[in-house]
Amino acid sequence: MGGLLSKNSCKATETFHVPNNESCKRQKTSSSFWDDKPRLIPSLPDEISLEILARLPRICYLNVKAVSRSWKAAVTSSEIYKVRRELGTTEEWLYMLTKNQGDRLFWHALDPVSKNWQKLPPIPNVHLEDDYKSGLSTSRMWNMVGSSIRIADAVRGWIGRKDGSDHIRFCGCAIGAVDGYLYMLGGFNKASAMSCVWKYDPITNSWSEENPMLVGRAYCKTGVLNNKLYVVGGVSKGRGGLTPLQSAEVFDPQTGIWSEIPSMPFSKAQVLPTAFLADLLKPIATGLTSYRGKLYVPQSLYCWPFFVDVGGEVYDPETNSWADMPTGMGEGWPAKQAGTKLSVIVDDDLYALDPSSSLDSAKIKVYDHQDDSWKVVDGEIPICDFAESESPYLLAGLLGKLHVVTKDANHNIAVVQAAKQNDLLTSSSKGGEGTSGSTRSSEPNIWNVIASRNLGSTELVSCQNLDI
Repeated sequence: MGGLLSKNSCKATETFHVPNNESCKRQKTSSSFWDDKPRLIPSLPDEISLEILARLPRICYLNVKAVSRSWKAAVTSSEIYKVRRELGTTEEWLYMLTKNQGDRLFWHALDPVSKNWQKLPPIPNVHLEDDYKSGLSTSRMWNMVGSSIRIADAVRGWIGRKDGSDHIRFCGCAIGAVDGYLYMLGGFNKASAMSCVWKYDPITNSWSEENPMLVGRAYCKTGVLNNKLYVVGGVSKGRGGLTPLQSAEVFDPQTGIWSEIPSMPFSKAQVLPTAFLADLLKPIATGLTSYRGKLYVPQSLYCWPFFVDVGGEVYDPETNSWADMPTGMGEGWPAKQAGTKLSVIVDDDLYALDPSSSLDSAKIKVYDHQDDSWKVVDGEIPICDFAESESPYLLAGLLGKLHVVTKDANHNIAVVQAAKQNDLLTSSSKGGEGTSGSTRSSEPNIWNVIASRNLGSTELVSCQNLDI
């Protein structure tokens, strides 16, 4: 057993020391949990055995389940994860959503320490029935055999293809992560925007249906603030085709309740010079990030196949109101295909990836809130097939470092990590103000591939990380 313990194991005199109040609490919990069951480890109290199991890497739990029924029950219970948090042995994994050529969605998890991959169970496939049109809840309308098509294809309905999404069985779901769970929200099923919500529990390795959103929406944006999941914008299907949504709502995972928050004003869209432009250019939320205690939503005016950046808006939960985004942030926020703006927070710094004008490389930008400007970080990141891929890259903040998920020249999914966070910030200061910084050829490459996997012709869709 000793050889399986992590490097964080304590000395024998310290390993099982717990404050009296925590010890009593755990003994009480464990006593009720393990009633009428054999001890996990003979001759040891179960609360001590739990501390031993809690020190094993999570990837080992796949084999631990096969030891005995009591061990399987232990590593699939919430109790052991409470102990992991107390001991500081939680682990951060990266969860990636992909789709194959048949437009089926698959989740994969990466343990960045062991470099091991794990495939998640499929999302429940609840077939549509004819009687849904008679009034069944849209939370029951789930068929995960559809597509995550380009938003550019979906928004064709805004300029005349009013039935452009009628043939789509499912697409445009949003992804979120809060309180140790993954969430998949909304999307289209044929011509209907769904409000359904599904939750993945990494402890039980299973999916379950949650309370639906207040509004059915597809291609909405999600963010987490104060341990609550916020959902903004997206589109719905109306009589005139696809309609952009200004509404927003928030989910409290502790109560399972969705609540409305004020709608986005889309103030820049209200001042277009002519009624023709106002009818042609549709405002959409193109991103969402939680930064410095507020929600920042970059926005664009969209008309297939073009988009025009118009800055964005900021939601303050303390005042429960929206305000205009700082000018420099909105104008310099890099955008990928169809105006989608990805970003990630690492050590309280806001990063985005700029594909620039090259199809085989990209640069990282970091936002300077004091100067209200974006600055280029040294070190080019190779991105293959940018023009052809729906999602040529994803961003993730994992283990306190910036990561880029992309596909390499061999079509393997590669997870690229910044060697040191300080290197990024130092490089940024050398690059100069604004977006004028350039890569210094004399600087060492600060990017390393930490894991890769051949998943065939699958494409990247989204990613999240969980720390449990």
